[in-house]
Amino acid sequence: MSKNRTKDTTGKTAFFKISRFFVFAVLLLFVSCKKDTVDATTTQTLQSSINDMASGLNTLQQVKFNEALYILKTFGVEAEGETNELKALGVLINGKKVPEIFSLADQVAQKNGVEWSSTGPPSLGNMNIFGNDKAKEFDANDIQASSLSVEVNSTGNDAVLGPQSLQVVPRLLDAKGQPIVFEGAALEVVLQVSSGGNRISTAKNLMLDNNFKGFNVRFASLPAQKIVDQSVDITVTVKTTKKTFKMSKIGVPVNPKALLMPAGNPADNPANEVFEDQIATPDASGVISDTKVPAADPKASVSKFLNNLSAQNLRGAYEVADNPNWGSYETFSNPTSGFGGVKNITVKNMTTNNASANAASVNATYDITDKEGRTTAVQVTFGLKNVNGDWKISSYKIN
Repeated sequence: MSKNRTKDTTGKTAFFKISRFFVFAVLLLFVSCKKDTVDATTTQTLQSSINDMASGLNTLQQVKFNEALYILKTFGVEAEGETNELKALGVLINGKKVPEIFSLADQVAQKNGVEWSSTGPPSLGNMNIFGNDKAKEFDANDIQASSLSVEVNSTGNDAVLGPQSLQVVPRLLDAKGQPIVFEGAALEVVLQVSSGGNRISTAKNLMLDNNFKGFNVRFASLPAQKIVDQSVDITVTVKTTKKTFKMSKIGVPVNPKALLMPAGNPADNPANEVFEDQIATPDASGVISDTKVPAADPKASVSKFLNNLSAQNLRGAYEVADNPNWGSYETFSNPTSGFGGVKNITVKNMTTNNASANAASVNATYDITDKEGRTTAVQVTFGLKNVNGDWKISSYKIN
């Protein structure tokens, strides 16, 4: 009887050891199967790997991780439709770990002007790139708006070259046409710029509250050859949970001077024309002169001069000149007999008449407004000379 008990006890002990080993092996297998990098083979493996990666993070990190994925899906890929956006996102982050995804999201947010960072507090609410499978008691994106307004203003005005960009600010309005006050949202806002029916550019951002700063459309980013009638059409779309609002501004004027010009052939640009006396030739002793040939168009110096005058930076304007007829700085800046009475200058036209290695002339047509509010249209021929490789204004003649 004693022997049987011993055998029974020994068998149970062995069984429990085997059981514990089996459970440990299963747990080890389960842990080892968890992925720490994105697997974008299919949408299912994408979601599964992202869930595995999130499960290893604390609660705050999980929220920021979901926000980072939302930033990348919204701003980091170019695709139409939910399915295509997920596929494109998978291609973008395939094989990446959590720190790499955070870093990439920071770069995308900064590039697109989105007020978000991976190290900041949660700011986009409950984000789920695969769709919400549970109803929420409160949805910050469910804004009860009636309409959308879009305000477009010229900004970055340069006294010589004119405005440099457009500021586009959308606002959600209530039934009375007043801006709605909200916060904590993450409304996707899309800006589209077109001209002559052809789309030129598209940009996205997030409207977090009613202090949304909008978009800055730089004229230098708009190709001049795609602009029809020197105007563009601005269309803004704002998506809330239940509605999509859309508003367009048609025929918004642009500044043709500030548009992106085609590269073209430098040899065809008159500003790059090489005159005979610009070619270095040796003198009788066989030595080539070390005279510095100005690299810039002489118009640049005239523009700088007029820009400084318009900004009432008289010292800056005086430093662009080397004109003995203007005398000292005190004479030059005199408000009665000099340029001290200038309040504003609006340039209408400017052309380089001729240029050599040492001399050039520039014709400019502009309006001068004095500090009394009187405006005078003038046509001026500026003479310039080469001073150590820089164009300096040496003469000034009102035609």
